Amino acid sequence: MSIAAEHPHLTLVTEQPPAPLEGGVVEKSTAVEKAARPSWLGAAVNHAKDHRGYAPLAVRGYRRLATQWIAGLNDYHPHLIASAEAALNATADVAEQDELRDHVDRRRAAYDRHRLIYKTKASMWGITAATATTAGTLSGGFWVTLAAGLGAYLYGIRHGVGEDQTAAPAADASVPAGLPAAPAPGVRGADDLLTALVKAGIISEAQRVETRILGGIRPDGPGWAATIELPEGMKAIEATAKVGNLAGALRKKASQIEFKPDTSETGHEGMVTLWVGDQPNPYAGPKNYSALIDAPSWHFWRDGIPLGADARQDRQTLNLIWSSILIGGLQDYGKTYLARLIAAAAALDPTMRIIVITGKKGPDWAPLKKIAHRYIAGSDPDTIREIFAEMNTVIGDMQARGNELERLFEQEPHRVPEGKITPELAAKGMGPVLVLVEELQELLGGAAVTKMPLPDDDSENPRLVSAKPLLVDLFGRFNRAARYVLGMGVYITQRPDAGSVPTELREVCVKRASFRTKSRESSEMILGDMAVAAGASPHALLESSKGVFVLEEGAEDGHRTLRGDVIDLPDFAKICERGKQLRLDKGTLTGEALKLHQRQAVADEQRAFVASCLHVMNEMSRDTIHSDELAAKLNMPADKIGDRLRAAGVIRPEKVDIPGRGRVRGYDADCLMRAISAL
Repeated sequence: MSIAAEHPHLTLVTEQPPAPLEGGVVEKSTAVEKAARPSWLGAAVNHAKDHRGYAPLAVRGYRRLATQWIAGLNDYHPHLIASAEAALNATADVAEQDELRDHVDRRRAAYDRHRLIYKTKASMWGITAATATTAGTLSGGFWVTLAAGLGAYLYGIRHGVGEDQTAAPAADASVPAGLPAAPAPGVRGADDLLTALVKAGIISEAQRVETRILGGIRPDGPGWAATIELPEGMKAIEATAKVGNLAGALRKKASQIEFKPDTSETGHEGMVTLWVGDQPNPYAGPKNYSALIDAPSWHFWRDGIPLGADARQDRQTLNLIWSSILIGGLQDYGKTYLARLIAAAAALDPTMRIIVITGKKGPDWAPLKKIAHRYIAGSDPDTIREIFAEMNTVIGDMQARGNELERLFEQEPHRVPEGKITPELAAKGMGPVLVLVEELQELLGGAAVTKMPLPDDDSENPRLVSAKPLLVDLFGRFNRAARYVLGMGVYITQRPDAGSVPTELREVCVKRASFRTKSRESSEMILGDMAVAAGASPHALLESSKGVFVLEEGAEDGHRTLRGDVIDLPDFAKICERGKQLRLDKGTLTGEALKLHQRQAVADEQRAFVASCLHVMNEMSRDTIHSDELAAKLNMPADKIGDRLRAAGVIRPEKVDIPGRGRVRGYDADCLMRAISAL
C-alpha cells in the first residue's frame, strides 16, 4: 500500500483576497492582525478534527502491539504441544506412548521456559520505561509529562496505520455511484479464513468455534499456508471436495489453491492443509529444462525421475519402481513431455529394458529405436496382433522371473531378503522393464475393429470377437503380473473418456497424472473419484497451463500439482544416443536395438571400405580403376574386393575406360559414391 493511503494528507489552502464587504469599512487594528491564525495551522487543526484526533489509529496501534506481544509469548508452542498430544492419542503402542509422553513434557517445559524469559524481558523494559518517565516527570514537571504522553500517543498512531485504517478510501471510478464498494480480497488472519470456510459451505457458523487454524496463517514460498483442524466428526476429504467453493470464497482462481488432507505424521483424518499462491497462475514462467539433458547416466531405481517443480518452486521427483502410471488430459498440454521425462531417465539407466508401443507413427519416440528391445508403431489389425504377441512374451518373461525369485528364496534366501528383486539382482540381468504405450485411444480404436479368438479357445474354429476388451485385459494382466518383478507400464491417452480410459486399466495403475481436462467427470476418469474428492482438480487448470499436471500417487501419498520439466526432441535423441553407448559398454543392448546396431555397424564397415577404394582412386588422380589395381593398393585378393563391394551394394558398370588397358571391366567413382549414399 502506498504511503498516501497509509497517512492522511494535510491540505494546504492558499491565501485568497478578502471578499468586498458591503457598508462601511472598518480599519483593522494591529492587535487583531497579530492574533490571526496562519492558514496552514488552521488546515492542520481541521484535519485532526476530521479524523477525531487520530484516536482510532492510536487505539488500533496499541491493540496490534498487544496482539504481537501475545503472539511472541506463545511462539507456536501451543500448536506444537497440541500436535504432540494428537500423536500421543493416535498411537496404541506402549513404548511409543512413553516416548511421545516424554516429548509432550519436553514441549511443555520449553513453553514454560520461553514464557518466563519473554515475560522477564518485557518486565525489565516496562520497569525501565516507567522509571524514566517517573524521574522525568518529577524533575521536569508538566512539560516532560506532556512530551512523554504525546510521544506515547504518536507511537500508538505510528503502529495503527495500515491496510485496515479507518480513513475512507478514494472513490473507485469503476463502481457506479450509489453501490457499495466490493471488499478487498484476501485473508488477513485466522478469522478471515474461518469466514471463508463458512462461506464455502465447508463448515457452518455454529462449527466456527470448533475449527482451529493451527499455527495461524504463515508465509510459504510465493503465497501463504495454513493447517486447519476441522470440527469433530468431519473428515478431511469432505472439506477438500469443496475446493472450488473455497476458491470462490477467497476470491482466488482454483489453480492458485492446494487444499488436501494432512498426511504428515502429526496429521489425522480431520486435518487439512491449505496453500494459496500470490499469483493467478503460480506455475507461470520460462521453461525449465530437465537435468537429464546433461546427465551422463542415471540410476532409475535410486534417483527416481526428476519431474519439475510445484507452485512453491520446490523440486519434485517420481518413484515409479513397483508401479505403473496412466497419463491423460486434453491434447497439446504436455502429456508426451511428461512421458519423455520417464523415458529419458530409463534410457540413461543401462539396466532398464524398454518396449515401445505407439498407436501412430511419427518422430516423437523414434530416438528410442536405438535402445528399445521392441518398437511397434501403428494401430492396423496386423500391428494389433503383433502387440498381442509381444505382450504375451513379456508377461511370460515376467512369470519366469517370478519362478527364478522363488528358486533363489529357497536356495539362496540372503539374495532375496524381501522376496523381491534387489538392485544387485537388477544389475545382473533382472533390471526393470518399462512398457511405454502411447496413443492408447488409437490402439483401442484399432483393436475394436480387429477380430481375434478368445485366449482360452483352442478349438479348430474359434469364435472371433473384438480385440478391444482383450487388449485392455492384456495390459491390465501385465501390470498385475509384472509389478513385483520390476515390470512398469506407462500409458498415455488423448481423450479422457470412458472409452479411452477403461476403468479396469486405470485401477491397476497405482500412479496417475492428468493435464487439463474440461470437466470434473473427465478428471475422475483419469485420476479416480477419490483423488478428485480429495481436491485434485485438473479441470480447474487454466487454458494457459501448458505443462502443468496433477499427479495422484495413491491414498497415502495423495496428489501434487506440478509444472513439468522440458526435454525437446533433439535433446531426447542425444539422451538416447548416450543410453545406447551405456548399454553397449554394459552389454545390455538387446532385441531390435541390438540388431539395429549390428546392421549399422556392418553398414559403417562397408561404407568405410568403399571410401577406401575412392581414396585410392583420388591418390591416383583417376575416375576409374580395375580390381587388380585396387588389390595391389589395398593388399587384398581381387576376388575378395569384388565380394565386399557387391555386399556394400556397389553395382559395377559393364565397362570403363582405364588408361593403358582400354575399355575393360572395372569401377568408376560414380558407382562407388552411389553405394556410399545408399548405406
